[in-house]
Amino acid sequence: MFNFKTFNNIAEDGLEILRENNFQEVPENPDGLLLRSHALTEEDFGENLKCVARAGAGTNNIPINEATKQGIVVFNTPGANANAVKELVICGMLLSSRGIIEGIEFAKKLDLKDSKGLNNAMEAQKKSFAGNELDGKTLGIIGLGSIGSMLAQAAQTLGMKLIGYDPYISIESAWRLPREVGKAETMDELLQHSDYVSLHVPLAEETKNLINKSNLNKFKKGARLINLSRGGIVNTADVIEELETGNLGRFVTDFPTPELIKRSAEKNDVVLLPHLGASTKEAEINCAVMAANQMVNYLKHGTIVNSVNFPRISLSRGTHHRLVIINHNEPGMISKITDSIAECGINIAEMTNKSKDKIAINLIDLELEASSELIQQLESVEHVLSVRSLSI
Repeated sequence: MFNFKTFNNIAEDGLEILRENNFQEVPENPDGLLLRSHALTEEDFGENLKCVARAGAGTNNIPINEATKQGIVVFNTPGANANAVKELVICGMLLSSRGIIEGIEFAKKLDLKDSKGLNNAMEAQKKSFAGNELDGKTLGIIGLGSIGSMLAQAAQTLGMKLIGYDPYISIESAWRLPREVGKAETMDELLQHSDYVSLHVPLAEETKNLINKSNLNKFKKGARLINLSRGGIVNTADVIEELETGNLGRFVTDFPTPELIKRSAEKNDVVLLPHLGASTKEAEINCAVMAANQMVNYLKHGTIVNSVNFPRISLSRGTHHRLVIINHNEPGMISKITDSIAECGINIAEMTNKSKDKIAINLIDLELEASSELIQQLESVEHVLSVRSLSI
């Protein structure tokens, strides 16, 4: 029996998966945490906590380093909200290209009493809302993961030219890209050739202020910048300065700041959205379901998929008895673990070991159930962080 605790509103579809697997929701000291944007602290890491499942892609609201030190697996759900974000990027490109927002505001103020003059008023004013089409324009995508690759596919159907930059692209993501996507060797190369630039990278130390004064002047004149990833990726003050010079055409972002709000009230070159990127019923359900399944598979079987701090690992159940052992990634650990098992007279039917940076995890199927003495012996091995015995 495992326990879980939620923060934020989690879609019922995800919670139902946990309940179907006999997981119980508790107010304190759970085995797993399920959350969206809630900011976790180390105080939330109770002694029983084994995993944190983030129903979304970003994990900057979770103290990952501390979780890793304690052997707590942190999951996210890449791709679950990709379609929702992709659609909003398309919307952002349209809003930044044509006078849609200004036209809506104008239409609201039309004189209702003068029905005959409505048409004349609209015809006289609509020229001021003229813009450009997306067809034939170049979209530069920085970050070609789940969202970036889906965006490329959608933009291609709109007749756009495509250029991408991602030095860390996975083979899986590369397979999803249309073959028409041009590869930029550097980010500056992408900026120089793009009419639209859309950002799809996580917020990390190396991506903080990724777009700043040093590269904003490399943008093609009049280009539109779209950021639906994380606010910290773009230096707001530098963007406003570049908008003022007219070199940057428009900025669309899901992360308003006081400076951007002030700018949008004065000029129409900033389009602000209140963090709507993944705000669809479908995305919330997809994220909750994926997060719940990841929690269930890890707690019941030790399987890890989509963890930001642990390696991917799985092993088909060969027996009824499994050990899940987490340890620091130090030399000789596998032999120390297997020697301890052998000393207790238990055969290993099958095992696998994976490591990532300073952490490692072992899935070991035993022919007999691990005794309490074996568990205690394994826990006493230097560099072992946790030992779990799972029987089915």
